[in-house]
Amino acid sequence: MVDMNNFAIGQSVPRVEDARFITGRGRYIGDVNLPDQAHAAVLRSPHAAAAIRSIDTGPARAAPGVLGVFSAKDLGNELGTTSISFKRRRPDGSPMFWRAHPGLATDRVRYVGDPVALVVAETLEQARDAAELIEVDYDAGAAVADILSALDPGSPAVWDECPDNISNIHEMGDRAATEAAFTRARHVVKRRYVVSRVHSQYMEPRSALAVHDPREDCYTLYCDVQAPHALRDLLALEVLRIPKDRIRVVAFDIGGAFGGKGPAVEHRLILWAAKRLGRPVKWQASRSEALLADEHGRDNAHEAELALDADGKFLALRSHWIANVGAYINGDRNFQCSFTNTPGIVGVYAFPTAYVRSTCVMTNTGMLAPYRGAGRPEATFVIERLIDDAAAELGLDRIELRRKNVIPPEALPLNTALGFVYDCGNFGKCMDRALEMADWTGFDARREGSKSKGLLRGIGLANPIERAGPVSTEYAEIRLDGAGKATVLMGTKNQGQGHETTFKQVLYAKLGIAPENVDYIDGDTNLVAQGIGTFGSRSASIGGSALVVASNKVIEKGRKIAAHLMEAAEADIVFKAGHFSIEGTDRRRSLDEIAQAASQPGKIPPGMEPGLFGSGAWSPPDVTFPYGTHVCEVEVDPETGVVRVVRYFVVDDVGTMINPAILKGQIHGGIAQGAGQVLMEQVAYDRDSGQLLSGSFLDYAMPRADDFCNIEFDSLSVPTERNLLGVKGAGEAGAVGALPVVMNAIMDALAPLGVKELDMPATPDRVWRAIRGARK
Repeated sequence: MVDMNNFAIGQSVPRVEDARFITGRGRYIGDVNLPDQAHAAVLRSPHAAAAIRSIDTGPARAAPGVLGVFSAKDLGNELGTTSISFKRRRPDGSPMFWRAHPGLATDRVRYVGDPVALVVAETLEQARDAAELIEVDYDAGAAVADILSALDPGSPAVWDECPDNISNIHEMGDRAATEAAFTRARHVVKRRYVVSRVHSQYMEPRSALAVHDPREDCYTLYCDVQAPHALRDLLALEVLRIPKDRIRVVAFDIGGAFGGKGPAVEHRLILWAAKRLGRPVKWQASRSEALLADEHGRDNAHEAELALDADGKFLALRSHWIANVGAYINGDRNFQCSFTNTPGIVGVYAFPTAYVRSTCVMTNTGMLAPYRGAGRPEATFVIERLIDDAAAELGLDRIELRRKNVIPPEALPLNTALGFVYDCGNFGKCMDRALEMADWTGFDARREGSKSKGLLRGIGLANPIERAGPVSTEYAEIRLDGAGKATVLMGTKNQGQGHETTFKQVLYAKLGIAPENVDYIDGDTNLVAQGIGTFGSRSASIGGSALVVASNKVIEKGRKIAAHLMEAAEADIVFKAGHFSIEGTDRRRSLDEIAQAASQPGKIPPGMEPGLFGSGAWSPPDVTFPYGTHVCEVEVDPETGVVRVVRYFVVDDVGTMINPAILKGQIHGGIAQGAGQVLMEQVAYDRDSGQLLSGSFLDYAMPRADDFCNIEFDSLSVPTERNLLGVKGAGEAGAVGALPVVMNAIMDALAPLGVKELDMPATPDRVWRAIRGARK
């Protein structure tokens, strides 16, 4: 039983879903098994670029337990390919170049991990063993895996039809005004920054189970995706080319996603195989397969310039954003990070003008997709690193330089130089509070303390801001059964963020229903009428607002029934804390009583539809802009290059805080992923061969608890008016701020030695080499 006095919005309610998680009662795809199911394994290319001369599947077909071995020839034209909606141009003005993956490679493979064949067998072990028996004759060719190398005129072409490897370009801002500002600038600071490629490394590797019903000729796909309805629509309309009502997508509990669990090639393959074989087919990626099979994140380079006047005021920002999109583009998600959140590169600063040119480059690597932040961390990294570098080059104080250029609260709402419209906040106050929390002025004493131990110490600051809640519609439905129970159905999809708790708090605030009396449903396209899903920090702001709309409909219908039962005017009925009452009297009826009456035609107004339920959809007028300030201190051992995070402080403005404890968890998790990328994480390819060098946790370093210090958190809450709850979003905020602030702290620690450049990840080897290089 939950203490209802502590279940209101703004209370740190313990997550109600955690009980089943920590007792092994969660339901993941690994827990879903059906009678007579078979298992699938995918044979993947060992080459980054090669022609397929021949495929001999005979030995695999003859292996024990094998039900089928399929190549691209077997698929034929039975499966369609996916499309894009963002139409871009190449540098010469021609339409953008892109190629969707066909499902299985036809005549060529274009990255290590490219799917070549599908094996289905009685057991997973049999399928994987048989896949190793397939004999593929490859004619390996030259590959290019690095984005900057891919732009060199002599580099191999990933696709013959695109000899320069440029998929598309996109421009934003005022180029002419920006060039004019640079012409009259007193100071121009120019830098190149590289943001490395990483993998989401969710606890649950991707999995799916496909079923075909021959009687109805319909499909069911159980999978771990962030947007079940969107996947259903894509598979129905573009891949299987059937009506949407003939495919059901079901997602149960999901062990993390972070942007990386969207539509996948494996989904269409096992759906096809399930129909072909007449049996359910299950595919489960192994941990080692994940780095080959999954979409990766980040991987871009930036050539950025900052123009300042003689007083240090920002005049303009100019940047060339070079983004790796891998070998294939299956949809908008594979290149959207290069432009959807790029306007955030101006940060919280008053730029009169700015211009950004994005270039998407194809390489012989796996596909790219959103990863926690989806372009926001990269944009913030560039501006916050550039400000620090400008301050160092011009001999200015980095904090005062920020203060001089930060947007004042009275300037809001503000249309930025790149088109974002910041609606509310107090950026300067947020920074000042973080500086005070972190005791910025006492840093010199702490640096001396580290020096006495033979260590370097650095401090960094970053002011992240992000676009959250992309404008779209979300859906919610509430059903009351008349027996004291309610069912909530949400179009969002929980992946570990605590949606069940959060939305039950919203429901309690609106209807006064105790959380133990609420059944929560999401992720099933046959049960939830519609939905968009969870990404872009949108669930609480848009999904929560949809739940408010649905709650209001329940209240309005309940008010009519209460007025009828109590023989009062509807205008005299008020609803509060789960009860309808006649204003100014002690006469009242509970919501449960009204729900019971609603199911009895004789107790409701004539002509009213029986039942107490309501559905709601909500689309915001614009995006929201959560922001904050991060301060980080690190110690660096100059003899080994080891970096330790020793102090970390965050002040965030995410608007209304529905559950501060969940909020802190989201911020802490984002910081771990952002700091992990700066310190150690990297999907690494060999530049010459395109071979994946970080294919397991032996080579792909992941941060652990002992890599972090305690993270101090505070909030500056300025609710937005762009949704019904005042929520701005928080799922990605930690990662957006951590990426620049940790690197700024490292560079500050190394500055006394003369180190001016260091690309992430700041591994001990890289830091040690940078120190030695500076000393020479």
